[in-house]
Parts: sequence; structure tokens; C-alpha cells
Amino acid sequence: MGRLRSELFFEKAQKIIPGGVNSPVRACKAVKSNPVFFERGEGAYLIDADGNRYIDYVASWGPLILGHAHPNVIAEVYFASKRGTSFGAPTWLEVEMAELIRECIPSMEKVRLVNSGTEATMSALRLARAFTGRKKIVKFDGCYHGHSDSLLVKAGSGLATFGIPSSPGVPDELTTHTISLPFNDQEKVTEAFEKYGSEIACVILEPVPANMGVVPPKEGFLQFLRDITQKYGALLIFDEVITGFRLGLGGAQGHFGIKPDLTCLGKIIGGGLPVGAYGGKADIMSLIAPEGPVYQAGTLSGNPIAVSAGLATLKELKKPGAYARLENLTQALEEGIREILKELSLPYQVVRCSSMLTLFFTDKEVTDFQSALSCDTERFASFWQGMLKRGIYLPPSQFEAWFVSLAHSEKEIEITLKALRETLREVG
Repeated sequence: MGRLRSELFFEKAQKIIPGGVNSPVRACKAVKSNPVFFERGEGAYLIDADGNRYIDYVASWGPLILGHAHPNVIAEVYFASKRGTSFGAPTWLEVEMAELIRECIPSMEKVRLVNSGTEATMSALRLARAFTGRKKIVKFDGCYHGHSDSLLVKAGSGLATFGIPSSPGVPDELTTHTISLPFNDQEKVTEAFEKYGSEIACVILEPVPANMGVVPPKEGFLQFLRDITQKYGALLIFDEVITGFRLGLGGAQGHFGIKPDLTCLGKIIGGGLPVGAYGGKADIMSLIAPEGPVYQAGTLSGNPIAVSAGLATLKELKKPGAYARLENLTQALEEGIREILKELSLPYQVVRCSSMLTLFFTDKEVTDFQSALSCDTERFASFWQGMLKRGIYLPPSQFEAWFVSLAHSEKEIEITLKALRETLREVG
């Protein structure tokens, strides 16, 4: 499987783009490889610049839940683009999107559309601080909420992949207001609130972290966070940029039955195009300008093409049986991996939540960022290379989720498991 054109493209890219990529994990350094350059996607498959086909489990890091180039999404993008690419003014599509989001996630009584998940979390933090009049925020080690300054403290995703605990250029004065705690640790959260309770504006978390690999919350942990934030007058923010519409139409909050004060969305509501949103209780959201004094703006927020793609995606997900099919496909993948691990006497951990899963190269139960870091990343790199050689494209990092889409079928799952068995026999 030659990738000559990818190698040539990367060589040229490094001369003009920092690291040759526009987002760090794409560089594939953690898996000791050069990146693959892709030309197109078809359903469950990606086709690279050299014409090689791969079954895709990255799915643009989650949003392509319908697969690549879904005909209904493409049609809506085409018709929207014929009407104009951007107006910098309101359109009905924005209202329709906000109404659909509120219908699916009732805690989002009012919704503001933005351009990315990073914008959504950054804006939600500003709003939480304004609403409470407090400065400190609580986050969790290994949870990634975008690259805004206050949140680049013990973050997962690319920072975990590259071993970067924070980032140069982030002022100490900002990070002193960020308290980062172990995920799933009620005792540490209680200690933080006992010490700083009157200063904490909010707790922000991925309700199911997917940026240190998939790590579900322990039973009762989310309810504990709901209770302690209410006790101390802090807000609870769910970053559902990944879990929103992945775990069901109601997101993780619908899945677990927990109602946060604010929710951040992204990825899927753009159907693969750049869009995000944040929303929550009406009295909190009413502080956003022009209704209130908290400023946040964006020329491309609610872009008609992006919103059209997102609406088409969400309407497909509302069709009967969509999530049941996703569940069955991902369950088949999970069970197949478990059988292979047992067959080969390998101690690795498979963790799944709905249509997201991670194969952790460790014999330890993964419940937080620290236990995730026990993984054998060298062996994972060999595994990733072996799977790529066999036509399976996985996230190029041990600390990311695999995503199954509705474009996958039993055939793709079977091919994947065959490749996985062969690769694990090879690398151990």
C-alpha cells in the first residue's frame, strides 16, 4: 500500500505550515508515522491521495455520524450554497437549528450558535463567571475543552498525545483560576469546594471524556457534581461537543438523566462543517449581548451552509432505528475485540459508550487520566501502523475515541476485526 503522494504532500506542507498540519494530532507523530493525505470520503471509507481505501473510525473526530458525503447532507449543502455562502445577518435556518436543539436537549432553553466547540466552551466560561460573579473554574485532568487559555491545564487530546501539560503563551494569572482534578474522584472535588466554594464559578467537564480515550463516569459521579454545584451556587457545564447527539438525541445528559446549567455543542450539529453552540437556562443565557452585557460575537456564527448540513444530519438521526443500529454495530465491534483479546491472551482494556470506544493498551482499569497514562503507547503505535497497512484508519493517538457511523455495516465490522486479529498477533 504505497503512499508516495502523501509523502510528497507532507514534505511540501512542512515548508509552509507549522509541522505540516493545521491541527497537531494529524501529524501522526505519536504513532511514529507521517500523516496520510486524503482526497475524498465515501460512506464508511476514506480514499487517500494515492487511491488507497481505508475503513474510517475517525469520522472527522466524531461529527460524521452518517458517514462521508451522505446524499441528504450534500444536497442541503448544495442548495444552501446556491442561495449564498454567508450573509453576516440572521437567517431562518439559525432559528430552526436552535429550536431543534432545544427540542432534543430541553436544558438548553436558549441557544447561541458559534463557529466551533472551542468558541462554545470559551463563551460558556465567560458567561458562568459573569452570572456568578466568581473567577475560579473546576475542570478535570484529561478533559479537553478546546485551546482557550483557561482550559489548557492538564488537558487531554493533543496535549496528552504530545505530553504537553499546558502551553507556552498561557499567562499564569489565568491558570491560577483553573482547578484541575482527577476525573471520577468525588473526594477531590469535595475538598476543592470546601476550600474554594465561594470562589468557584463553575464545573466544566466532558460527561463521558473522549480525549483521554473513552472513560465513562462512575455511577453517581455526575449526580454528585450536580448536587455539589447547586449546594455552593456554582454552575455545572457539560461539554457535549463530542457526546452531543453521539449518545442519543438527548446527548449524555439525556443518557444519564442529569440536567446541567449550560451545555456546549459542536461537530455533529454542523454535519462535518464548522459550527458550535452553547445554551442553557434562559435567565443565564439572557446575559448574552445584545440581550445582556456579556459580549460574544462572530461574523460566521450560524453560517447558512454549516447549519444546513447540521439540520440534515440531525433530521436523519431522528429517524426510527438510527441509534439502535449504531448501538448494535458498535457493540459487535466491542464484543469482537474482547473475543480476540481473550483468544490471544492479551490483557488490554476495551471501553465503550454508545458509538464511541477505545482499546487501551494497558492491563489496568481506566477510570481517569492517570490510569489512561499507564498505556503502552509504543505498542499502540505499532498497532496503529499495522491496522493502517490493512486498510483501517484509526485515530493516530492512544488517547482518542474510535467512532462508528451509520455508514458502517456488518461487513466493515467483520473486515476490521479480521485486521485487528492479524495486527495483534503481529505486535502482541
